[in-house]
Amino acid sequence: MTPLDIDLDEAVAIAQKAARRAGAIQAERLHTNFKVERKGEIDLVTEVDLACEEAIINVIREAYPAHIVLAEEKGRQGDGASPFLWVIDPLDGTTNYSHGFPFYCASVALSHGGDVLVSAVYDPTRDEMFHAVRGGGAFLNGVRISVSGIGDMISALLATGFPYSIKTTARNNLKEFAVFAMRSQAVRRPGAAALDLCYVACGRLDGFWEFHLKPWDTAGGALIVMEAGGKVTQSDGSALDLYKPDIVASNGLLHEAMLETIRSA
Repeated sequence: MTPLDIDLDEAVAIAQKAARRAGAIQAERLHTNFKVERKGEIDLVTEVDLACEEAIINVIREAYPAHIVLAEEKGRQGDGASPFLWVIDPLDGTTNYSHGFPFYCASVALSHGGDVLVSAVYDPTRDEMFHAVRGGGAFLNGVRISVSGIGDMISALLATGFPYSIKTTARNNLKEFAVFAMRSQAVRRPGAAALDLCYVACGRLDGFWEFHLKPWDTAGGALIVMEAGGKVTQSDGSALDLYKPDIVASNGLLHEAMLETIRSA
């Protein structure tokens, strides 16, 4: 047992089980006539999101009935006595999913005092399971992964995303996108922050930044990046806080250049 009185190997197995169960629902329901509703003008939620969330919570509740859960659709659940909080994005990339665009996932993370202890991010389209345990490394389908060795921005492949409030918020990331596009090799916008972070962790991307995010967008992927040898901070360079809305993740070598690019924009 850890000093926190929880077996982290057992916890990460539960996280993987829950994420995989949600991924199975996503795969099963993809080509069905599932219901799509709007939480905002361009912010979607589907009945698949809700089914995945219920499945994940059921797996967690069976193993850890006293733990608190923070889920994207149903919010915070539990009596508040436990110091352990599960942070869940049942279907990250809902817009992609609703259009049949194959870049989406389920993300499940366990935190304590704001620190993520274990996480699992599962992509059912490629049958790829990313997972990490704090202090134990990051893995893709059981094989240890590490960030890239790209050290100059002009050679870097980056990713980002745009907020649902893009039409109304002042910080909509368009200026930053333009500057990064000019300084880097290329910038992608895949549309699922958890997977973007995992791609930084395994070296498919060299860096990622985004604003206006929620804890469930970043909790799972951020730990995986850090355990893969990367660096994750707020956009001002301060320590990552899951409850603040922005994030910069990199292979470490590019981090200061990415922060400077955001400042310059």
